[in-house]
Amino acid sequence: MGGVCMKKLIMKNKFLLISIIMLLVMSIIDIHLSFQALENSGKQILSMLMIVPPIFVLIGLFDVWVPRETIIALMGEGSKTRGMFLAFFLGAFSAGPTLVAFPLAMLMLKKGAKYTNVIFFLMVWSSLKIPIVFYQITTLGIQFSLIINVTMLIVFVLSSLMVDRLFSKEEKASFVAQANEYSK
Repeated sequence: MGGVCMKKLIMKNKFLLISIIMLLVMSIIDIHLSFQALENSGKQILSMLMIVPPIFVLIGLFDVWVPRETIIALMGEGSKTRGMFLAFFLGAFSAGPTLVAFPLAMLMLKKGAKYTNVIFFLMVWSSLKIPIVFYQITTLGIQFSLIINVTMLIVFVLSSLMVDRLFSKEEKASFVAQANEYSK
């Protein structure tokens, strides 16, 4: 019985196990490299601990404060272009890494947002945030930045509409069901 539990634990944590084995191999080859890897891992963990908890607090507040009916009215199936505009503004004026957008997108799906709007929101968050656009303008120039960002915006709108058409109602319902399951 103990062997079965150990096997399940190993299967669930195989990436952790692989990392530990690689660290041991690196220690044999070069101990200084192992210390550097551990130091970098520690810095990454601290960095994530500074970002993730506040994000989950904000997402929890969003879940409690914003009623489902509001999300359905603003970003649901009948929202048309208003939902896309809201998804654009939520994504463009966001703060934080794209990692933050996924739990928020899951919550939007759970509350009844249209799949197209959620996909569009994720695309905008990932590459059309206002700080990124300002950085592009200062480094690449306004003309080139306009060409890049307008092209991306057109591609994002078309892609999110196409994704909505490619997935069946059952598949989209499955995504929403998964979002509901993960948020429990």
